[in-house]
Amino acid sequence: MHRIVTLLPSATEIVCALGFGDELVGRSHECDFPAGVERLPALTEPKFKVEGTSAEIDERVKRIVGDALSVYRVDAARLRELKPDVIVTQSQCEVCAVSESEVESAVAEWLGERPRIVSLAPYALSDVFEDTVRVAAALGDRKRGEETVAKLRARMDAIAERARSAKSRPTFACIEWIDPMMSAGNWMPELVEMAGGTNLFGKAGEHSPWMKFEELAAANPEVIMVSPCGFSMRRSREELPTLTGNPQWKTLRATRDGKVFLADGNQYFNRPGPRIVESLEILGEMLHPEIFKFGHEGSGWARW
Repeated sequence: MHRIVTLLPSATEIVCALGFGDELVGRSHECDFPAGVERLPALTEPKFKVEGTSAEIDERVKRIVGDALSVYRVDAARLRELKPDVIVTQSQCEVCAVSESEVESAVAEWLGERPRIVSLAPYALSDVFEDTVRVAAALGDRKRGEETVAKLRARMDAIAERARSAKSRPTFACIEWIDPMMSAGNWMPELVEMAGGTNLFGKAGEHSPWMKFEELAAANPEVIMVSPCGFSMRRSREELPTLTGNPQWKTLRATRDGKVFLADGNQYFNRPGPRIVESLEILGEMLHPEIFKFGHEGSGWARW
């Protein structure tokens, strides 16, 4: 039996999907899936106020990062009390979760055997799968990781195959942050293509890029998905007036055709773990409702 601590939501989901959920002893403050993980002690907290508009949050985070500080803090004392032998963290984004360097600092003065730190770095879709196998290997069962990934890939390949039968490939824009506006990069462009869409902004395997409303209007996508990083659909809807108040909003093709959607970025698109399959299903329902009906409307996405 291991004593596992996961310091980001996708890591918790990966560990549970691999069948090691019973060996978790600690989590991050954002880990909330699968049900039951909330009972575990939370070992992290943000150094900034998470309430407010996206513009206010962006300003607070940039101020912290600009001072060369970590955005999150780790409860080093509680972490030591839990005596983990494996800690899963990440090195992909200092704004998304506790960084590898922050974890290293937390365990730097430990006496005796130090825990193994597994740092995830998912940029492209393949990285999500490789990270899953790496976690399994660190827990002594690489084969279990390979089998889990094979099942996830099979589900996604089946969706991609069905999407190829679509008569069109709608142009698509994902808004990953509202103010300032950011499009989705990393694994998202690949998911859009697999779901039968034509991605307009953001490149596969690269960080999400900033963008301007004028660029969105010039591209005039057929479908727009709003899924701010870390936001629920309710919170995204509250902030929509920042977009809809722009004079050009009503002229957009997606707006006129009723193809602007809200998605739960916090639970799906921003989490590079096993539910990336559900993220693909949601995209399929948005882009090709004539082909895909997985039942995510209302829980994973909603119409604007």
